[in-house]
Amino acid sequence: MINKVEICNVNTSQLPFLKNDEMRKLFAEVQNGAQEARETLIHGNLRLVLSVIQRFSNRGEFVDDLFQVGCIGLIKAIDNFDLSQNVRFSTYAVPMIIGEIRRYLRDNNIVRVSRSLRDIAYKALQIREKMTNDNSVEPTLAQIAEQLEVSREEVVFALDAIQEPVSIFEPIFTDGGDPILVVDQISDSKNSDESLLENITINEALKMLNEREKNIVALRFFHDKTQMEVAEEIGISQAQVSRLEKAALKHLKKYI
Repeated sequence: MINKVEICNVNTSQLPFLKNDEMRKLFAEVQNGAQEARETLIHGNLRLVLSVIQRFSNRGEFVDDLFQVGCIGLIKAIDNFDLSQNVRFSTYAVPMIIGEIRRYLRDNNIVRVSRSLRDIAYKALQIREKMTNDNSVEPTLAQIAEQLEVSREEVVFALDAIQEPVSIFEPIFTDGGDPILVVDQISDSKNSDESLLENITINEALKMLNEREKNIVALRFFHDKTQMEVAEEIGISQAQVSRLEKAALKHLKKYI
């Protein structure tokens, strides 16, 4: 089959896509104990797992292993999702899938870190998150160290110890030419979990538009064309382009 890619015997080219109203109906059934609805939700959200594991494709891990671990995160997200909260399931699930994969990579890291260092590092992360939420400002290392009653150097050493080592000459992208290496991207902050989640959310939102709206959004915001250029390309007036663009952006904003 053309473009057929199998991961864990799953044909990724035939994975289903669930709309938001379908998801809410299935979650309501799951809360009433419907196992079949749970299975449908799992299968219907495997695209989220595929989107996430692409971020970890350069770690040297078997993609089948990452997919299975990601599915565990997906299942946990489905089992713990609160339908009463006004949150998209993808917004809730992606961080859980990422967390599950990171735990797997951390626990299978060939560089072993002592339990005491791990404890200090994870407590430091928890304190940093709590203090950031309480004060709306990220605390300094000295403040974290004071809370833990350890030295600032111990906090720095512990946090460094749990970071996964990677060669700065490891290729991270190639399109047939010279590959882009880690060293080329060291100061780049584009590949954050937040941007990954944002891209997944935008891609899902675009699927809710009709073909003409998708085309206009793509030409205007991905190909940097003016409304006049878009009008000439698709054969309608600039006023129509403007009206359709506004409607598309309104739909996107509502979905996101």
